[in-house]
Amino acid sequence: MAIKRLIKVNDKMQKGYSYQLTAPTGKNFQEDFKPDLTPAQMLKLGVFGGRYLRDCQKEFPSNWFFEAKFLPLGMSGHNVQLNYFKVEASLSLQEWQRKDWIHPQDPRGWFQWYCRYYLGRRSEDDARQIKRWRMMRRHIAQIKKNCEVGDKLCRAKQRQALLHWAYDSRKF
Repeated sequence: MAIKRLIKVNDKMQKGYSYQLTAPTGKNFQEDFKPDLTPAQMLKLGVFGGRYLRDCQKEFPSNWFFEAKFLPLGMSGHNVQLNYFKVEASLSLQEWQRKDWIHPQDPRGWFQWYCRYYLGRRSEDDARQIKRWRMMRRHIAQIKKNCEVGDKLCRAKQRQALLHWAYDSRKF
């Protein structure tokens, strides 16, 4: 059984928020949620153009960021050259908000939810986010149908998007 621990968040996008870790880090995931990559692996591979989690690293284990590909904090925007497949595969935060995919507890979206879930937070939003993660599998089927195994240039945008959702798209 995990020791419950309270995490307090005060960063650029969220002030005065706190949550409790109730599961061991990286364990006790919902049965149908089996991501290929940990948050640290995703950051090391290159996701979100180097922009994600730059100002809220105190919330997460420092070893997640040892080899993360980031833009310097003062830089705005993002750099697709920091993405593993060197392509743009993200919608803007404004577009995610317009589509009502962002909930107040995780104002940065799915990856923030996943980082917190991986740490051990469990919340009322878990089922919705895991359902969204499962829906990304359609991209795996399209890559397998249209690309030769190992051809990382084939459907690079879909492959990058899958990395953003913790699917290791380098494998197919």
